[in-house]
Amino acid sequence: MKKTKSAKQRVEVSMGESVRILRELQELSQTELAELTGISQATISAIENSRVNLGVERAKVLARALGCHPAVLVFPGWDVELGHAA
Repeated sequence: MKKTKSAKQRVEVSMGESVRILRELQELSQTELAELTGISQATISAIENSRVNLGVERAKVLARALGCHPAVLVFPGWDVELGHAA
């Protein structure tokens, strides 16, 4: 029998989508995340919908509240094995 390799499944996500995914995984509403970060709910909505750039400072604040490294939010498509965005 031949050995097979599992296929890597990739999903492209934007910075805003990464914020939304992490927020939803933690069962936080936009309003609750706004209270934790001091970033308005309207701005969080705009970030999640790619109407406003995330920016480094907002990424730091959001990452702290979401319990992740800012790079997770800023570089959602980064492939560690390849050393560049996929």
